Amino acid sequence: MLVYPSGVDVSSSALRFLTQELQRHRRTIGSRWRRLSAGRQALLTLAHLRVGHTYAQLAAGFGVGTTRAYRYVAEAVELLDALAPSLADAVRAASAKAFVILDGTLLPIDRVAADRPFYSGKHKKHGMNVQVIADPFGRLLWASPALPGAVHDVRAAREPGIVDALAKADIKCWADKGYRGTGAMVRTPCWGRWETLSTSQKAVNRSHAKIRALVEQAIATLKAWRLLRKLRCSTTRITELVQAVLTLHLTSSE
Repeated sequence: MLVYPSGVDVSSSALRFLTQELQRHRRTIGSRWRRLSAGRQALLTLAHLRVGHTYAQLAAGFGVGTTRAYRYVAEAVELLDALAPSLADAVRAASAKAFVILDGTLLPIDRVAADRPFYSGKHKKHGMNVQVIADPFGRLLWASPALPGAVHDVRAAREPGIVDALAKADIKCWADKGYRGTGAMVRTPCWGRWETLSTSQKAVNRSHAKIRALVEQAIATLKAWRLLRKLRCSTTRITELVQAVLTLHLTSSE
């Protein structure tokens, strides 16, 4: 395999943060000599998450075996997952905002037609449903655990307790028509065909759409980590990967 220098478009603060966490972890477990330093392990993990490089590519680029590359990434991702904000943390942050925006996104996975629980009829592909909470400026605040793509957005929002948490904290939330009936705190557009809506209802829907569209920025922020654009791992690991990405994003944006 040919190897060449490449760049990873991640801030240096994210690299420093992950390096420090890995150094702290190595001291805690009493780890001795390793093939890669904590800094190189952090860079390897960022290359996997941000660029989507395979373990074989990482192994060749960093001069380690494929199995070792996998172990290095798994260890770092586990640390980042443990540091990810909980829903309660996200609600506390959201309580200082005028409102939040809620939407779901599908993270594509490589599954065959037989895997129906992961098939999203809305998107016409297999994937995992992740609920995203954004602030009024479209900045990513939180991402939920991943559920099979066949799960409807309403259930995906209720199952992790998002709806109840927002209602309990009295936080207003904007969402699309798919969340209709979720609760009084979740504001959705006026229901009905466009031609049957009144002039005032159309104006409300246009205003609602402008606000809700900002959540696309948060979703784009999440999918800027290219590994999440086409996941080829076990579906049981996807939540951990999403939370690792969330931790890195929030750390680098502080």
